[in-house]
Amino acid sequence: MLKLSIVVPVYNVAQYLSKCLDSLLNQDIDKEDYEIIVVNDGSTDNSGTIALDYANRYPNITLINQENQGLSGARNTGIIAAQGKYIQFVDSDDFLEPNVEKALVDKMEHEHLDILRFNYQNVNERYEVFEPNKSGKPFMDYTDSICNGSTFLSERLGYACYVVQFILRTDLVKSQALFKQGVYFEDTEWTPRMLLAAQRVTSTDTIVYNYLVREGSITKGIDIGKKRKAVEDKITLIESLKQQMERTSDKRWYEGMISSTVISVLCCVVEDFFPERNKYINTLKRMGVFPLSAYHLNRLAIRKQKMINRSIRLFCWCYKLKNK
Repeated sequence: MLKLSIVVPVYNVAQYLSKCLDSLLNQDIDKEDYEIIVVNDGSTDNSGTIALDYANRYPNITLINQENQGLSGARNTGIIAAQGKYIQFVDSDDFLEPNVEKALVDKMEHEHLDILRFNYQNVNERYEVFEPNKSGKPFMDYTDSICNGSTFLSERLGYACYVVQFILRTDLVKSQALFKQGVYFEDTEWTPRMLLAAQRVTSTDTIVYNYLVREGSITKGIDIGKKRKAVEDKITLIESLKQQMERTSDKRWYEGMISSTVISVLCCVVEDFFPERNKYINTLKRMGVFPLSAYHLNRLAIRKQKMINRSIRLFCWCYKLKNK
């Protein structure tokens, strides 16, 4: 049995794809022990040609072509195809550090882990390491003792639910959770579901992953239609998290994640849809999300949380004036 499957969703990333795939090949485990599943999700640029060239040259690379289904759909295709004991997701504009996979696989094996989280760093398009949000860096706990998924979720995860930070048992993923398609923020909906299904989870502080912050990505898009969809999808995410929260006795993480998402919704509404603010405020009120929890929020978010709990509409006006 293969030790590892690495799933790489690809959509119009010709400029970055070779660096990504080269980094996956530049690892310290035998090529016979792992597979790279490249899912070309209906690319209209040269990405498919580049992926095919790599698949023809390297036996451990499999190329799957499909009509566009979005990031979640491409990941789901990779999950279904995966044959490795463990599975990992790498976005096609990002890349791994060299020779890091053997230590991850060995740790999964020797400690009989269901899920292992590793560290990451942000890089710009010149591949320089930088920290884009120094004032609002999210809480993360990289303690390496083993705990169950529920404890990890509540006490160590924080609110940065990046799927690309995890290596997981493939059979656990296949049996528990495909990604929700057609929405942004699919990582935040998927990650807690996986953790609650896991019994042995831990972290390593080793930097494994390089996350490319670039213009034109989903999170950097400036199209007003995308901004509206992002707000609506955050509201959908809140609904999903509230449903998940009903199935666990320790609700702290969910309460804090919902608070973080509500703050983000209100900030986005003020920035882009201020005349419609009352509609969104009333929607959030009907969902029963107030008062907001401060659990594991950073200092900047806590200031916003306190103001929102005093007066939602006053917060909107103050935020509007501050960001004129």
